[in-house]
This record gives sequence, structure tokens and C-alpha cells, in this order.
Amino acid sequence: MRMIAVDPSLRGTGYAILEKTGSKLRAIEYGVIKNADKLLPSSCLVAIHDRLAELIHKHEPECAAVEGIIFVQSHRIAITMGAARGAAILAMAERGLPIYEYAPRRVKQAVVGRGAAAKTQVAFMVRARLGLTETPPPDAADALAIGLTHFQAHETASHGAVILQRV
Repeated sequence: MRMIAVDPSLRGTGYAILEKTGSKLRAIEYGVIKNADKLLPSSCLVAIHDRLAELIHKHEPECAAVEGIIFVQSHRIAITMGAARGAAILAMAERGLPIYEYAPRRVKQAVVGRGAAAKTQVAFMVRARLGLTETPPPDAADALAIGLTHFQAHETASHGAVILQRV
């Protein structure tokens, strides 16, 4: 099974293409879609959508996973994060991918064993579990962790093609 996992953010969207064959997991490609501070938010959304659409076209994943909405104290940040999620979800939905959503605490729990783990702990565990030669940048590590969480959840329960079902 091949999948795309996304940790959306306006200025630094993490992405990962992961594949599972039998019990073997591997990261095919991962990185961060970086948008400059001077770029208008609307242009950032187009860049996120377009890059993810390219990755989906290139790697042909069977499903997608995205980080769920987190609690933020600022409405402005929530709206901005929601817009970035929307651009990512649109790129996935256009290809008809089933999209699964995982809460940030669930991702940390699945990868590190603690729902309040630090980003550095997540990156370290992702590197170890996937046998990477270097520690990925934080946003890419988060996307890799979302993908690992999906594979773990997929092993323990049968999932149908449910769009944005919180699992």
C-alpha cells in the first residue's frame, strides 16, 4: 500500500510518501513545502495544492492521511491553518483518494508512546522506525509520523474508504 501523509501549514507543509509491503515500511519521498513570508496567503494555498497534486500524480498513492485540527487560541491562526488543510485536502480529493484524519495527540501516542511528546522525540522515532540516515525536518517528520500512524491503525482495524473520518 502506498500513501501520502500531510501536516498542513501555510508556510511549511510537511509531506511524506510512504509504502508498506508486507511488514516492511519505507519512506519513498518526504519534505516540506516552504512558502516565503512575503508570499500572499492565497499564493501559498495554490503552492500547497499544486505541489501535493504533483506528488500524487508522480507517486499514485492509494490513500491519504492528514493531521486533524488542533486547538489554537487565536481565531486568525485557526482560519489560516484551516485554509492550508483545505488546499491539501482538495489536492487529495481531486484524485478521489480516501482521506483519513488523525489527531496530533494520537499521532504522537502511536509513534512515541506519549501523546505529549516533543517534536524532537517524534523526529527521532520516525528516523529510527523508518531506518532513515538523517533526521527529517520537523514538518516532514510530522507527516511521516502521520503516515506511520495510519499504517498502525490500518493493521488494527479494517478501514473503508471514508473521507475525513476521525480515527
